[in-house]
Parts: sequence; C-alpha cells; structure tokens
Amino acid sequence: MDAIIICVPTPLDEYREPDLSFITNTARAIAPHLRAGQLVVLESTSYPGTTEEVLVPILESGNGFQLKVARQTGPHGTDEFFVAFSPEREDPGNDSVARRDIPKVVGGLNSQASELAGTLYGAIFNRIVPVSSPAVAEMTKLLENIYRCVNIALVNELKLLSLRMGVDIWEVIEAASTKPFGFQPFYPGPGLGGHCIPVDPYYLSWKAKEWDFQTRFIELAGDINSAMPYHVVSSVSRALNQQGKALKGAKVLVLGVAYKKDIDDLRESPALTIIELLQKDGAEVSYNDPYFPFIGKGRHYDLQLKCTPVEEIGNYDCALIVTNHSDYPYDWIAQHASLVVDTRNAMKGIHGDNIVRC
Repeated sequence: MDAIIICVPTPLDEYREPDLSFITNTARAIAPHLRAGQLVVLESTSYPGTTEEVLVPILESGNGFQLKVARQTGPHGTDEFFVAFSPEREDPGNDSVARRDIPKVVGGLNSQASELAGTLYGAIFNRIVPVSSPAVAEMTKLLENIYRCVNIALVNELKLLSLRMGVDIWEVIEAASTKPFGFQPFYPGPGLGGHCIPVDPYYLSWKAKEWDFQTRFIELAGDINSAMPYHVVSSVSRALNQQGKALKGAKVLVLGVAYKKDIDDLRESPALTIIELLQKDGAEVSYNDPYFPFIGKGRHYDLQLKCTPVEEIGNYDCALIVTNHSDYPYDWIAQHASLVVDTRNAMKGIHGDNIVRC
C-alpha cells in the first residue's frame, strides 16, 4: 500500500473521557508493516495533538524505530514515512451536497505530507484545503461540531422558555430565517444524537484541562442538550395527566429511534435514553421505526425490543414522536392516536386537541 487511512471510532468512556483505544490498537497493528515513503492519514475525530502525541510515537516505536516520521520539509530519507490528519466530514441523510463537493481539509506533519495527502484526496474531492499542521486540522473538525452543539443548545433553551411564554419557537425560527444575513437556523429536539456532536466537544474539554482552561460554553451546551430527554419524559407525563392518566402503567409508543430522520443510525440516539427513562417511571414502552426491526444491546443500552406496527397506534395511551421520519403518515397518526406528543414539529399544520408539542 502507498497510503493507509485510519478511520475508527473515538467514543467516550464511562467517565466521559476520550477512549482512543481503537486508534492505538490500529496503530500498533500497522506499525510493524510500515515501509519508507508510505503515507498514513488519521481521519478519526480527536483532540488537537492526537496525531503527533499518540499516533506518531506508536508508529515509530512499533517498528523498532527503524523508520521515523518525516518532520522536516525537503528531501526525505530512505527511513522516513509521512503522516497527516484529515477530518471526516459527513452529514448522514443529506443528499443535497455530493460527497466530492465537500472540501477536504488536510494537515501534514510537514509540507510534503500535506501535499501527498492532498494528492490522494484530490482524486476524489474537488477541493483540498491544506492547513499548517495536524493540530489545526483536528481543531477544525472540533470547531465545526462544537458550533452546532452550542447553537442547538441555545435553541433548545429558547424552546423551553418559549413553551412557558406560550410562544411557538418553530414559528420564531422560521421568521428569523428570512433574514438574508447574520442568521443560520438551528432546530430544537429531544436531545443530541449521532457519532459526532454529542461526543466530540468533550474531547476538547478534556484536553483543555492540560492548559488549566475550562471550556464553559461547551460544558453548558452539553448540560442543556443532555437534559432534553428528561424534558421530553416530563412533557409526556404532563400530557397524560391532562387526560387523567398516570405515566406509570401507561402504554407509550415511541415513533422513531434513529438519531435523525430517514437514516438507520442509533448511535447516541436520544430515543434510547427516553425509552429507558419512561421504563424507569413505570411506562410500558414500545417503539416503531421503519429502519430498525429490532433493538438489542449496544454500548450504553440493552432494550431487547421488537418494532411495533404503526397501525397499532390506537392501542396506546400516547404516541411520542422522537424522530420525524418522512415515511410516517402524520395526518393518519393524528386521527388514530389518543395522544400525540411531538418533539420535532412533525405535526406542523395539523391541529387537534390530542396533539401536544414539546
């Protein structure tokens, strides 16, 4: 191989600290087989410094220091290989932007590594964005995801305030979006999901402690977004109370368990937390999701549930919309459900006394 691309998970451990075991184990497996002139690119999201502080030492020591990373620009030795970082940029379910049109950021340990990485990815992507170092490229990915995390937390907090004030936050966002400058819409929901936004900000928070720095915006945004599933469960309880029913013993059908609409991805989905919280409060919980016939066991859950046909919605005390899949017949749901609690504005334009937006 002339190029080796490492793209493995970087989750958080039980203490919400970085788990780099997938990177380190992969690096140890690669190291004995390296040869001079090869290019190794890390794509896994991590804190600034991971490439130089974690990956490179393993690659060099794992081959008995017979090879070393090319750090200086200029003619490279016969015992050198090249290392770069290039963050993954993905938006599952988004088919409006072709993969090749997403600019590819590359940061090498020297200019030759950046050039090689640019040549590699230039065969696929229409635009290459070279930066001065792997740390800059690593921080770029974190900024992109933290930007989204913080703004989603902001709009989630404004949603909670708007509910108390009797203001429709969705209408507010739609009106604000008409401004042709200085505003980008973000939307509230039942909590964050996916492999990036709920996880990546904590990598920077953890690393910042090395410089005796507290990332207050990141931590506050994390607190707000992590609290949203609890808000959803409280909303379901209040809505049932309005109908003279208790949450304990109530039959609740969760509509949608994927972390976002129209994809088959459960990673960090708030639906999983919501189901567990409902069960803890004594509700009988089932789910429907066209992308998941069964939910078994994952890193942080063990539900063992089979998909319930949406046609059985009339047998439930509450239908809880957590993921607004496009395939759901929302008009039909409004007509046949005793109670609908909507966390995604999926029932926009549909009115009924049985519909509660939270």
